[in-house]
Amino acid sequence: MDKLVPFSITDLAKVTNHRSGEIKFGEKMQTVPKGIDIAGFLRESTARYVLLGIPEDIGVRANFGRPGAASAWDSAIRSIANIQHNRFCKGSQLLVLGTIDVAAEMKMAQKLDFHNIDHRKQFNHLVESIDKEVAHIVSIIVRAGKVPIVIGGGHNNAYGNIKGTALAHGKAINAVNFDAHSDFRILEGRHSGNGFSYAYDQGFLKKYFIFGLHENYTSKNVLDIIKKIDDRVRYNTYDEIAIRREKYFTTEMEGALHFIKSDRYGIEIDLDAIPNIASSAMTLSGFSIEELRQFVSFFGKNENAAYLHICEGAPDLGEDKNNHLIGKLIGYLVTDFIKAHSTQS
Repeated sequence: MDKLVPFSITDLAKVTNHRSGEIKFGEKMQTVPKGIDIAGFLRESTARYVLLGIPEDIGVRANFGRPGAASAWDSAIRSIANIQHNRFCKGSQLLVLGTIDVAAEMKMAQKLDFHNIDHRKQFNHLVESIDKEVAHIVSIIVRAGKVPIVIGGGHNNAYGNIKGTALAHGKAINAVNFDAHSDFRILEGRHSGNGFSYAYDQGFLKKYFIFGLHENYTSKNVLDIIKKIDDRVRYNTYDEIAIRREKYFTTEMEGALHFIKSDRYGIEIDLDAIPNIASSAMTLSGFSIEELRQFVSFFGKNENAAYLHICEGAPDLGEDKNNHLIGKLIGYLVTDFIKAHSTQS
């Protein structure tokens, strides 16, 4: 874990706002003590959930998106540390592992222009480098018997989450993705738009359900590919649920769960599916925050829910005075997941 930047108890204290008469998550969350074997500490820790940050937006840049997702982790951990520790949800259930060191890759990416054909392969290689680290660290967390909660970065990191979880369990896993886009595009070199298609092609992803595709932004080619593999990849669209009212949100969640629940599955959340959330691909039309929270809670309840990944949020692209709100939203999603999932033994 050479590329892990551990989050220390001192780091936690810096982002926790102490107040008399209150107990915050930051006062109860665990960290790995300096000099201690990380894998061993994870196995022995009483915390069930492990927070991992990925402060990058290289995959987004490689996919013609707006950079900014690198800032989500910092906003999120500041919000999570200041959630109230109470009978509804306890900070002691969480261990803050730290972040993946992507500083060198980010520095290189800033010098590249994806519109330059000669630079595209360099972008792809940078994403592949991050893939390896994400998969490695996620696999260590899962092998320790813990549940990863991965925050930040582009949706390219779905690949590492899926691969790492699959390697830890010794077999392919499933995934459900709350997203306006399929991220199942052609294998043209790694970026944020093809994490799932690469995981599928390489045998790490068994079944995949895309929840809430936007019909205006899904290519005919992707739809044709999915149609041919309908036994393993399925979807519904936001338009048929929320606009034409041909399907019902709750019924569709039940159908998606039935499709993936036979094996361990990852819960993937792309914040660009929510209207007016600062992200690489902002939208004005989409599901509500309340529906997203219901989604996380619903899929988190099942014993086969293996991890939660929240990506694409970009506080740096939001309003200067309110850029903390994405971190607050992520905090809600994290606790919704824990409240639902902790009911499982």
